[in-house]
Amino acid sequence: MSLVQRVSQEVEALRCLDLEGLRAIWRERWGAVPKLRSPDLLRHAVAWRIQAAAFGELDADTARQLRVQRAAAHHVALTPGTRLAREWKGAVCEVEVVESGFRYRGEAYRSLSQIARTITGTRWNGRRFFGLTKDDDE
Repeated sequence: MSLVQRVSQEVEALRCLDLEGLRAIWRERWGAVPKLRSPDLLRHAVAWRIQAAAFGELDADTARQLRVQRAAAHHVALTPGTRLAREWKGAVCEVEVVESGFRYRGEAYRSLSQIARTITGTRWNGRRFFGLTKDDDE
Protein backbone atom coordinates (compact mmCIF):
# COMPACT_ATOMS: atom_id res chain seq x y z
CA MET A 1 0.00 0.00 0.00
CA SER A 2 1.37 3.40 -0.94
CA LEU A 3 1.88 6.23 1.53
CA VAL A 4 -0.92 8.22 -0.10
CA GLN A 5 -3.34 5.29 0.23
CA ARG A 6 -2.35 4.66 3.85
CA VAL A 7 -2.79 8.31 4.84
CA SER A 8 -6.09 8.53 2.94
CA GLN A 9 -7.44 5.50 4.79
CA GLU A 10 -6.26 6.87 8.13
CA VAL A 11 -7.93 10.23 7.50
CA GLU A 12 -11.11 8.56 6.22
CA ALA A 13 -11.31 6.47 9.41
CA LEU A 14 -11.62 9.71 11.41
CA ARG A 15 -15.13 10.26 10.00
CA CYS A 16 -16.68 7.63 12.26
CA LEU A 17 -15.11 8.92 15.50
CA ASP A 18 -16.92 11.09 18.01
CA LEU A 19 -15.26 13.86 20.01
CA GLU A 20 -13.90 11.51 22.68
CA GLY A 21 -12.47 9.14 20.05
CA LEU A 22 -10.73 12.04 18.33
CA ARG A 23 -9.38 13.30 21.65
CA ALA A 24 -8.01 9.83 22.41
CA ILE A 25 -6.11 9.75 19.11
CA TRP A 26 -4.71 13.25 19.73
CA ARG A 27 -3.66 12.39 23.28
CA GLU A 28 -1.97 9.16 22.14
CA ARG A 29 -0.02 10.82 19.33
CA TRP A 30 0.64 14.39 20.40
CA GLY A 31 -0.10 14.71 24.11
CA ALA A 32 -2.30 17.44 25.57
CA VAL A 33 -5.56 17.77 23.64
CA PRO A 34 -6.61 21.23 22.39
CA LYS A 35 -9.68 22.68 24.12
CA LEU A 36 -11.92 22.20 21.10
CA ARG A 37 -15.54 21.21 21.64
CA SER A 38 -16.35 20.67 17.97
CA PRO A 39 -15.77 17.15 16.65
CA ASP A 40 -15.55 18.53 13.10
CA LEU A 41 -12.86 21.04 13.99
CA LEU A 42 -10.86 18.49 15.96
CA ARG A 43 -11.27 15.97 13.11
CA HIS A 44 -9.77 18.53 10.71
CA ALA A 45 -6.90 19.22 13.10
CA VAL A 46 -6.11 15.51 13.50
CA ALA A 47 -6.30 14.99 9.73
CA TRP A 48 -3.96 17.95 9.21
CA ARG A 49 -1.44 16.55 11.69
CA ILE A 50 -1.55 13.09 10.06
CA GLN A 51 -1.03 14.54 6.58
CA ALA A 52 1.66 17.00 7.69
CA ALA A 53 3.60 14.17 9.35
CA ALA A 54 3.42 12.11 6.16
CA PHE A 55 3.94 14.76 3.50
CA GLY A 56 5.40 17.78 5.31
CA GLU A 57 3.85 21.04 6.41
CA LEU A 58 3.07 24.08 4.27
CA ASP A 59 5.92 26.43 3.52
CA ALA A 60 5.69 29.85 5.19
CA ASP A 61 4.59 31.71 2.04
CA THR A 62 1.74 29.29 1.29
CA ALA A 63 0.55 29.39 4.91
CA ARG A 64 0.54 33.22 4.82
CA GLN A 65 -1.42 33.28 1.55
CA LEU A 66 -4.02 30.92 2.99
CA ARG A 67 -4.44 33.10 6.10
CA VAL A 68 -4.94 36.19 3.92
CA GLN A 69 -7.48 34.40 1.70
CA ARG A 70 -9.35 33.02 4.70
CA ALA A 71 -9.56 36.45 6.31
CA ALA A 72 -10.81 38.00 3.07
CA ALA A 73 -13.45 35.28 2.64
CA HIS A 74 -14.85 35.93 6.13
CA HIS A 75 -14.70 39.71 5.95
CA VAL A 76 -17.98 41.60 5.76
CA ALA A 77 -17.58 45.23 4.74
CA LEU A 78 -19.34 47.68 7.03
CA THR A 79 -20.29 50.98 5.44
CA PRO A 80 -21.77 53.97 7.26
CA GLY A 81 -25.50 53.56 7.67
CA THR A 82 -25.34 49.79 8.13
CA ARG A 83 -27.30 48.58 11.14
CA LEU A 84 -26.37 45.49 13.12
CA ALA A 85 -28.64 43.73 15.58
CA ARG A 86 -28.02 41.00 18.12
CA GLU A 87 -30.34 39.59 20.72
CA TRP A 88 -28.70 39.26 24.12
CA LYS A 89 -30.57 37.93 27.16
CA GLY A 90 -33.93 38.71 25.60
CA ALA A 91 -33.07 42.28 24.53
CA VAL A 92 -32.29 43.36 20.98
CA CYS A 93 -29.04 45.33 20.82
CA GLU A 94 -28.77 47.57 17.75
CA VAL A 95 -25.59 49.20 16.48
CA GLU A 96 -25.20 51.71 13.67
CA VAL A 97 -22.04 51.97 11.60
CA VAL A 98 -20.93 55.61 11.36
CA GLU A 99 -17.94 57.32 9.72
CA SER A 100 -15.91 57.37 12.93
CA GLY A 101 -16.79 53.83 14.06
CA PHE A 102 -20.03 52.69 15.67
CA ARG A 103 -22.93 54.08 17.67
CA TYR A 104 -24.74 52.12 20.35
CA ARG A 105 -27.44 53.64 22.57
CA GLY A 106 -26.37 57.12 21.55
CA GLU A 107 -22.72 56.56 22.50
CA ALA A 108 -19.80 56.49 20.05
CA TYR A 109 -17.45 53.48 20.03
CA ARG A 110 -14.32 52.79 18.03
CA SER A 111 -14.86 49.04 17.82
CA LEU A 112 -17.55 46.39 17.89
CA SER A 113 -15.54 44.60 20.57
CA GLN A 114 -16.00 47.56 22.92
CA ILE A 115 -19.75 47.40 22.33
CA ALA A 116 -19.85 43.64 22.85
CA ARG A 117 -18.01 44.09 26.15
CA THR A 118 -20.45 46.82 27.19
CA ILE A 119 -23.39 44.53 26.40
CA THR A 120 -22.06 41.32 27.96
CA GLY A 121 -19.63 42.49 30.59
CA THR A 122 -16.98 40.12 29.19
CA ARG A 123 -14.41 40.20 26.41
CA TRP A 124 -15.74 39.28 22.98
CA ASN A 125 -14.55 39.53 19.42
CA GLY A 126 -17.05 42.15 18.25
CA ARG A 127 -17.34 40.85 14.69
CA ARG A 128 -18.06 37.37 16.04
CA PHE A 129 -20.56 38.66 18.62
CA PHE A 130 -22.56 40.38 15.88
CA GLY A 131 -22.35 37.38 13.54
CA LEU A 132 -20.00 38.95 10.99
CA THR A 133 -17.44 36.15 11.06
CA LYS A 134 -17.85 32.43 10.94
CA ASP A 135 -17.25 30.72 14.24
CA ASP A 136 -14.93 27.87 13.32
CA ASP A 137 -15.66 26.16 16.58
CA GLU A 138 -19.26 25.43 15.66
